[in-house]
Amino acid sequence: MRTDVLGVGFDNLTLAEAGAAGAALVEAGGFHYAVTPNPEFLLTARKDPAFRQALAQADLVLADGVGVLHAAKILGRPMKERVPGIEFAQRLMAWMSAHGKRLFLLGAKPGVAELAAARLKSRYPGLIICGTHDGYFKEDEPVVEAIRQAAADVVFVCLGAPKQELWMVKNGPASGARLMVGLGGSLDVFAGVVERAPEAFQKIGMEWLYRLLKEPQRFGRMARLPLVLVYALGSRIGGK
Repeated sequence: MRTDVLGVGFDNLTLAEAGAAGAALVEAGGFHYAVTPNPEFLLTARKDPAFRQALAQADLVLADGVGVLHAAKILGRPMKERVPGIEFAQRLMAWMSAHGKRLFLLGAKPGVAELAAARLKSRYPGLIICGTHDGYFKEDEPVVEAIRQAAADVVFVCLGAPKQELWMVKNGPASGARLMVGLGGSLDVFAGVVERAPEAFQKIGMEWLYRLLKEPQRFGRMARLPLVLVYALGSRIGGK
């Protein structure tokens, strides 16, 4: 049973358990997709029924965001640990490299996916990166066909939320892929275009602060995120 946090059900897993679950979905056959909601997702899902449904229907829902864990704790439903999407992807790629699986990278600005592919091949020597495509496309069909032609087992879909989740729901089954994972800006990190927060920030769940210090223009978006805790407290008091 999933842990409900403000209307979004999360799989209460450790990072290791999430990695194993992702590998099992690849081996299971058929199409599956994974999502990695953070507090911003929760706020969007409250107002966007299609997005909320896309999250609910996902085969794997991972808590990417310390705010999700804090909200769950306020609600009296503590979760095991935070599972950052980028770390889930790293676990999955390590497994894929050992099992000859094929990965397609979709998203980011032109050239970024190719740069990410080169760096990932170096880090995971057995990983087969069978194709890339930037996120600046107008028609879905050519991209879906490219994934199918590449015979991808896994696709990292980095188009930003809620676009990437809705895209996976709409186009995943026709792509022939076994697993799609919505990963936001992860390709920029894999490519070395964007630096991830230092480990000290990661350990204390303050990656958001590091990003805010590096990108002050994000303040408007970040300022809304404490609302998740307010809503959680309201739900707890209201007995929901």
